[in-house]
Amino acid sequence: MTQIVDLNKANGVNFWEEKSLEEMSDKEWEALCDGCGRCCLVKLEDEDTGQIVNSEAHCKLLDPKTCRCVDYANRQEIVPDCVKLDAKNVSQIAWMPATCAYRRIADGKGLAWWHPLISGDPQTVVDAGISVSGRVVCETSIADEDWEKHIVGWPDFDPSEEPE
Repeated sequence: MTQIVDLNKANGVNFWEEKSLEEMSDKEWEALCDGCGRCCLVKLEDEDTGQIVNSEAHCKLLDPKTCRCVDYANRQEIVPDCVKLDAKNVSQIAWMPATCAYRRIADGKGLAWWHPLISGDPQTVVDAGISVSGRVVCETSIADEDWEKHIVGWPDFDPSEEPE
């Protein structure tokens, strides 16, 4: 089992419960990422309706096994349309998954049962069906005419209740 860095409690209170996203340190902000990889899926927009849908294709920088960026520090130079999340834009990005910890905190929901800061185990993200690991293909392997074949609905899945 991978150990989670213990940023959880200061004075008996979880940092995400006592601080707003704007007040968090860089270390705390990064700890909120559950490593699901959903935000790194390529989104497709219908030219006629403007509807945004998820594909099963991941950004070329996402490691599909670990669901982490292989060059996080330089991602925006390598992938210019990579969106850097911050406390101001996380609530405004319509395609952010409902399961995203940043979005949940911004919406006042708190962290879900499967989040590693709650469970103590990053495997719960996989077990809950949140992780993209084992379900994705690299964007560079898809021909332009085949993108519609890769539209998927599963990134919208949100297991809000803890299993018994």
